Amino acid sequence: MPSKTEPKKLVKKATIGDSRKGQEDVKQRIRIKIKSYDHQVIDSSVRQIMDTVMRHGADIHGPVPLPTEISKYTVNRSTFVHKDAREQFETRVHKRLIDIYNPSSQLIDALMDLNLPAGIDIEVKM
Repeated sequence: MPSKTEPKKLVKKATIGDSRKGQEDVKQRIRIKIKSYDHQVIDSSVRQIMDTVMRHGADIHGPVPLPTEISKYTVNRSTFVHKDAREQFETRVHKRLIDIYNPSSQLIDALMDLNLPAGIDIEVKM
């Protein structure tokens, strides 16, 4: 039983950086960030990437849906007088995130050779 004069032991809580130290089997990670205006096109592209990764047997985490970025624009309908007549437009950018752990060189070549539809923006980080 600790006496009142002994200082209490401080317990350090694990942070995100500390948890990665215990995972020595993960050597490399590819992070794929996909953006598109059309949610159906982005879902079909993600499905195509997932099928390719599963076929090559790499560990995968995702797709994680990120928040949709919505930009709204309000413009006057007329050029000069009618201030009350306005139109509103918006653009939506849908985003997904995929992490691939321990990729092989064949998987990287297969991902580079994928034929994805137009309107997809892909950002790859290693």
